[in-house]
Amino acid sequence: MDISELPKDKKIILFDGVCNLCDSSVQFVIKHDKKDIFRFIPLQSELGQKMINHIGISASAIDSTILYENDNAYYKAQAAFRILKDLNSPYRFLLIFSILPNSVSNFIYDYIAKNRYKWFGKKVSCMIPTPELKSKFLA
Repeated sequence: MDISELPKDKKIILFDGVCNLCDSSVQFVIKHDKKDIFRFIPLQSELGQKMINHIGISASAIDSTILYENDNAYYKAQAAFRILKDLNSPYRFLLIFSILPNSVSNFIYDYIAKNRYKWFGKKVSCMIPTPELKSKFLA
């Protein structure tokens, strides 16, 4: 798939495909995405690499989930808040923290991201979606 072939009516989440925390987050989004808004691309995939090049960020600087919608990219806490806003989840109350300055919410996000492998572990390879979920993954 090429970037020009991405679905225009979906929001794309780029995620670390070997991170257990990220995998759990993707499963959480899938479970609470009642309007079928999101599609997923592992950063480690060929399409993931094309996307970060298209967005214009260094592959070595990636330690964040990226939300790509309407040709705009959102990173770190801002991506998480924008994703949570679209979910049918009891955790939407966490959006109250979106009032914090970006520097504060991104500091917390960065702290978790820096320790994610140590705290939650790492997979040997990216998750392989079940046949039922395959359509939600673009790579």
